Amino acid sequence: MAALLVSAGLLGFGLQPAEARMVPQSLAELSARLSPAVVNISTTQTVTGTKEDSDEGDLDEPGNQGDENNGGDGDGDSANPFGQPVPEAPVPPGVPQKVQSLGSGFVVDPSGIILTNNHVIEGADKIDVTFADGTTLPAKLKGRDEKTDIAVLKVESKTPLAYVKLGDSEKLRVGDWVMAIGNPFGLGGTVTAGIVSALNRDIHAGNYDDFIQTDAAINRGNSGGPLFALNGEVIGMNTAIISPSGESVGIGFATPSSTIAPVLAQILEHGEMRRGWIGVRIQSVTSDIAASLGLSQAHGALIAGVTPGGPGEKAGLETGDLVTGFDGHPVREMRDLPRIVAETEIGKEASIEVLRAGKVKNLTVKVGHLAETDTKAKTKEKPAAKPPVAKKTKVLGLDLVSVTPDMREHFKLGADVEGVLVLEVDPVSAAADKGIEPGDVIIRVGQSNVKTPKEVVAAVDAEKKAGRSSVLLRMLSGSAPRFVALPVK
Repeated sequence: MAALLVSAGLLGFGLQPAEARMVPQSLAELSARLSPAVVNISTTQTVTGTKEDSDEGDLDEPGNQGDENNGGDGDGDSANPFGQPVPEAPVPPGVPQKVQSLGSGFVVDPSGIILTNNHVIEGADKIDVTFADGTTLPAKLKGRDEKTDIAVLKVESKTPLAYVKLGDSEKLRVGDWVMAIGNPFGLGGTVTAGIVSALNRDIHAGNYDDFIQTDAAINRGNSGGPLFALNGEVIGMNTAIISPSGESVGIGFATPSSTIAPVLAQILEHGEMRRGWIGVRIQSVTSDIAASLGLSQAHGALIAGVTPGGPGEKAGLETGDLVTGFDGHPVREMRDLPRIVAETEIGKEASIEVLRAGKVKNLTVKVGHLAETDTKAKTKEKPAAKPPVAKKTKVLGLDLVSVTPDMREHFKLGADVEGVLVLEVDPVSAAADKGIEPGDVIIRVGQSNVKTPKEVVAAVDAEKKAGRSSVLLRMLSGSAPRFVALPVK
């Protein structure tokens, strides 16, 4: 890494002398100034062994990696996502045992306020914080936020502690130099450096993904440690890596300070993260959906459902609206909206810009409080053999029938569900590729509500005549509303 920081070594790649002078010659002074505020965090917890217990080391592992505010889980090819502590040796099944986890953190207030990852301290019976001078103090958990993997600790010190300030990650650019300090593999204060490789990364860790990607070495035990800009301010918290081996391969991720700051403020004030909520279910706008809406390119967040009695319904939001802006912020893609809404002050009258039937509408919504409950739709049960039907209508690779009492009972449809039932799906059709299944119900085709298969065919023909290459279907899959765009040619 040192070679990468020597300007002479970079001149061979075509940099001019003026550009070379921008490359830091040494990070020694910066490291010496900031290291006292970076801490090692060790936790102890009691686990009960299972047959699947791992026998890997006892170090924290940075991981790889709906509704408007629901988080999600993801898969990847790295170490355990947001890893849990594991024992040094297999724990006999059913036998409780103490295990330890090691991670990193940093002091953000001289009174003893410390930030780290939630996965570093999750489930801990005891948390100890060790400082650069070897002092160890017990820590108490002030609050945590699972959705952003952030935890706030408090230690009591007789003297003010060295601390660092949160900077402005919004000013970061790809290529900016950064420095990480942490506790990899339990070795204690370790400094690595690199550049910002990418911004706004979505690694499928949750609904608020907005990670900084860096090639600064981040390994097991670095989780919760700070990522510094060269002005000495914290612009990120090292959180995850992608790696087949669980060790750094130059692809690390840090939670940006723009995400950390509001979580820290809310926890210090309320002991928890309080998020804004407007009561809508949203989905991404694919290129097919964009074409069906007559858009030149995919952008915004498509409203697939509106919570009855929620802030969105009261504001006049409708299913099918395309949200392009909220409270003065652009909504370029679906994942922008949950983050912006969550960070908006509860009770605020916020502006929301939507595209409805090709026309821009500006509405005002009073932001509510997101209740931290599981609102995921229930999985559909697989029904038994289908009851016989007299006639099926084929269109877009789908066999459609009306919603009769027998079909309603067979597919366990609610009494209030109206539309056209999907009885069969051609397995080699675009409909099958988009995940449409028997038992799904088509509610709307384009701008037309439908209740019979004949109305679906008529609406599809109308979209063809209008020159659309794709037709937008609003559907119910189980209890979850969603939009699906299917090609009509």
